[in-house]
Amino acid sequence: MKFKHWLLFLLFFTLISAVFSQEKKVLEVEIKGAKKTKISFLRNFLSTKINTTLDSTILEKDIIQLKRLPAISHAYYQISHNYDNYYNVLITVEENLTITPDINFWTTTNKQFAYKLGLYDYNFLGRNIAFGGFYQNNRFDSYAINFSAPNLFSRKWGLKINHQNWKSEEPLYFKDKSANYVYNNISFEVLGVHQINFENQIQFGFNLFKEKYQYLSGFTDPEIPQALNLNKTLFKLVYTFDDLDYLYQYVCGFKSVLYAQYVLTENDYQNDFYIFWNDFFYYKRIGEKGNWANRMRFGLSSNENTPFAPFALDNNVNLRGVGILVDRGTGSIVWNTEYRHTIYDKNWLTIQTNLFTDFGAWRNPGGEINDFLKSENLHMYSGFGLRFISKKIYNATFRIDYGFRVNNNQNDSRGGLVFGIGQYF
Repeated sequence: MKFKHWLLFLLFFTLISAVFSQEKKVLEVEIKGAKKTKISFLRNFLSTKINTTLDSTILEKDIIQLKRLPAISHAYYQISHNYDNYYNVLITVEENLTITPDINFWTTTNKQFAYKLGLYDYNFLGRNIAFGGFYQNNRFDSYAINFSAPNLFSRKWGLKINHQNWKSEEPLYFKDKSANYVYNNISFEVLGVHQINFENQIQFGFNLFKEKYQYLSGFTDPEIPQALNLNKTLFKLVYTFDDLDYLYQYVCGFKSVLYAQYVLTENDYQNDFYIFWNDFFYYKRIGEKGNWANRMRFGLSSNENTPFAPFALDNNVNLRGVGILVDRGTGSIVWNTEYRHTIYDKNWLTIQTNLFTDFGAWRNPGGEINDFLKSENLHMYSGFGLRFISKKIYNATFRIDYGFRVNNNQNDSRGGLVFGIGQYF
């Protein structure tokens, strides 16, 4: 009996071993097409490694992760049998040109000429490091230096460091009156970056900054200072869920980004305050040449009756056609939806037409939640535009939109042109 038991055990063990020995193994991972990007970086970035089990699901995720890198415009893989249960994996990448200028020209509210000149490398040293800065003159001198290395320490840990000295003329609103101030923000920011898994990432850290306000023109009041100098500390958390997939200019899937900040300040005009907002993105392919894109933003901050409310109503941020820094609030609900259709697509250039509607509602400083439903706080614009997209240069999308007022809010601009670099969202 014992002999039979041992024989059955050996047969069972042999059968199990044979089954498991048939698992497909990765013998070699070859990467082609990378010129500037370091092959060693890409190997460490991938989850598919030599001597691991060949898993098509993991490979698909690797390809999506690669296409999310600024340096990679497209990627795909091939599997070939080597011997026994060992296979070779060939990953081919198409690189973007990642050294790009940041050039903008516009006129200020005083009809004066303004410009912004910058240069960024989004694949510095071939290791997915973004490094660069800009100089801006809009009657005032501004500059910034930015460093972002999400894989600096390992595949999942990185660092961001930013310094900015920003000056601009901005309106502050006091109920039905306004005044123009020179606003100056000098900041130093340090953030840790952690890739939790394929879909989830967090950023966390602090920002030490100084805000200065200097009165220029407009409404005055003895209780309102004509100059302010405020030191503040900001603690920041950014949580990203990203399930987007890219095929050149086309995007599909869902993405959510939560921003949470708490600001410590010591002055007589503003208390410590919090602010958070969440951006929800949804993209869907429509046929071969269409793309439906959506962004929903909801945000709230400490609800103080102050002209320094953080949520702005602005052309370049939320509603195309409304104007520049039209109003401020302590709460914001915005929905941007647009249909993009490709009308020209060759090796390096794509041209898209664009139909959009932008809707937004704001809570007044010190107001109530039902401010979102008041007609004077509701704003809606629709319009059309063009996109000129380089398929070989990262973020090289020149956009032009014309938005016109849809609702009957007579306080809003009738409409206008909006220019920019990169898709609106």
